[in-house]
Amino acid sequence: MSIPFAFWLVPIASVVALSMAWFFFKSMLQADEGTPRMREIAGHVRRGAMAYLKQQYKVVTIVFIVLAIVFAFMAYVLKVQNPWVPFAFLTGGFFSGLAGFFGMKTATYASARTANAARLSLDGGLKIAFRSGAVMGLTVVGLGLLDIAIWFLVLSQFYHGDKMALITITTTMLTFGMGASTQALFARVGGGIYTKAADVGADIVGKVEADIPEDDPRNPATIADNVGDNVGDVAGMGADLYESYCGSILSTAALGATAFAMVPDMQLRAVIAPMLIAAVGVFLSIFGIYLVRTKEGATMKDLLHSLSLGTNISAVLIAAATFGILYFLGIENWLGLSFSVISGLAAGVIIGQATEYYTSHSYKPTQKISEAGLTGSATVIIKGIGTGMMSTCIPVITIGVAIMLSYLCANGFDMEMSASALSHGLYGIGIAAVGMLSTLGITLATDAYGPIADNAGGNAEMSELGEEVRHRTDALDALGNTTAATGKGFAIGSAALTALALLASYIEEVKIAMERAGATLTNLKGDIIAAADASIPDFMNYFQVNLMNPRVLVGAFIGAMAAFLFCGLTMEAVGRAAQKMVEEVRRQFREIKGILEGTGTPDYGSCVEISTRAAQHEMILPSLLAIAIPIIVGCILGVAGVLGLLVGGLAAGFTLAVFMANAGGAWDNAKKMVEEGHFGGKGSFAHKATIVGDTVGDPFKDTSGPSLNILIKLMSMVSIVMAGLTAALS
Repeated sequence: MSIPFAFWLVPIASVVALSMAWFFFKSMLQADEGTPRMREIAGHVRRGAMAYLKQQYKVVTIVFIVLAIVFAFMAYVLKVQNPWVPFAFLTGGFFSGLAGFFGMKTATYASARTANAARLSLDGGLKIAFRSGAVMGLTVVGLGLLDIAIWFLVLSQFYHGDKMALITITTTMLTFGMGASTQALFARVGGGIYTKAADVGADIVGKVEADIPEDDPRNPATIADNVGDNVGDVAGMGADLYESYCGSILSTAALGATAFAMVPDMQLRAVIAPMLIAAVGVFLSIFGIYLVRTKEGATMKDLLHSLSLGTNISAVLIAAATFGILYFLGIENWLGLSFSVISGLAAGVIIGQATEYYTSHSYKPTQKISEAGLTGSATVIIKGIGTGMMSTCIPVITIGVAIMLSYLCANGFDMEMSASALSHGLYGIGIAAVGMLSTLGITLATDAYGPIADNAGGNAEMSELGEEVRHRTDALDALGNTTAATGKGFAIGSAALTALALLASYIEEVKIAMERAGATLTNLKGDIIAAADASIPDFMNYFQVNLMNPRVLVGAFIGAMAAFLFCGLTMEAVGRAAQKMVEEVRRQFREIKGILEGTGTPDYGSCVEISTRAAQHEMILPSLLAIAIPIIVGCILGVAGVLGLLVGGLAAGFTLAVFMANAGGAWDNAKKMVEEGHFGGKGSFAHKATIVGDTVGDPFKDTSGPSLNILIKLMSMVSIVMAGLTAALS
């Protein structure tokens, strides 16, 4: 198997992405960090964030070493695992953690510089915040493509001449997704618990009880809150989308290896096609980043338009480029596959727009939540939950349409469900996920921008920069709430498509495990055949994967339950941690003389310590459950039960994640709308009611909701890695 010349665009794109990330990082560092007070506050946040991340990585390293030993035992002693899996698992986790680390390091340096730039103009603040966010986006895609390129080149050398080389290479590479997913879940859950414990504690005692502004330096939990924005929304999101990005590319490559297994030349092209689409997406994302700018006095709609211009133009250009890439590769049905990619891109845009509609205070749903504040916090919460539930409609229908369109476009609208039509259709769904994530360089920039703008606002408040500067940073912050909600919707939508592609990849992994064991099975015609010769319908028939099989139904129920159990555990974790934070802030207000008068200095360090300790302790159980559930179900219910588990988890997890992210985002912006002077403004009855709603929404949107899309994919990845053991027991 010779590597095609076109493949080298992948490592080149990786180097370009990382180089541009470095360029934006250095450019940001050259900007002035502001007054001595601004530098001091930024330094506190930076040290707190790095201390937390160092502690988190210690815990995660122990988990990774234990799991790598288990995989090594399965590979070298039990012989039910590919021997490369322990190494692939470790590299996936390492690169995922590295992406989060670089993004967070940039964000902690950028916030004070954004606030300082906002002293001069809104556009200056927007550019620094957005291009610093772009460091995260470009680092994620750069490291992702680098990891993929290195593994593909290394494994191609080891499996050279093997008749099933590409199927083995792609399914082996897929397992490093479990490492990325595991690291991402720890980062998301730990970071989410950290940030929301501080945020909820700061809001309840500071804004509601003591009636002081958000980010007021008199509040002891303020620094912990700002640290939390970075460890949760930057490091956590980076690790999360790194895993989605790599998972979509690798699952599609694995499906391409299977769909075109009978045509070796076409098979290789189908494997590298998703890699090339992602590589071209890097260059177009960089182009889109340079389009983002605004004018002084811009409204929220103007700011949203500025960001939408960059992301939408990048999406349109990648759609056009896809036709050229697939035509150039000469892939069978290249035109249909191009439309599959467009269906994924369109789904991403529609989900983003729907999220914006339900969470931005420029539109009625959030405005109505603000208005509900006039009658109290209970009506704010009721209205927010109802809005979040209704907001699931458009994303679910959009993903459903995208799945059907991408499936049918890829197989020539063949509804027969034959082995060939199924394989080609599933490849189309996978490549639609790649299309949705192909411009991740810029879409993740809009997401990472949010916490940078939020921290800039906090820095401006604590540094007492004046009303005009605070007004600009508030505008950037409100925009960040909407872009963060949009980014979460985007991440959840891509998770749904990727998880569906991983379902098919799971069957391929079972197939390889059975072939490794020399197993045979009875096909649909009743003939006994080798596992290598069986199609997906043959496997579904052999393992009785149908709705009348109680194993499938029980698995589906457990999958749906897992999503709710996971949310319950993470919500309660935030509640327990926030309770400790509230008690600590009340203690300081009571015992440290002169805090509320501004003459005493709060003990910020104790609040940072409470959040750090709580996050480290509370993140372990939910994360380990996500790994344990697929293994237990596989051992008890077999392959059919695992497939039911993954479908149930996907359906419930996707819907629940959209609901929680949108409800939380809407509550947050409803509070922002009141703070801008509507319905009584700051300090009014409506303001206090919307603060309660925002406090309830904090763990919805920043802990439980965003962690669910990792849960969906991690259960799929664990199932794929453990497929050998499950098949042996079945």
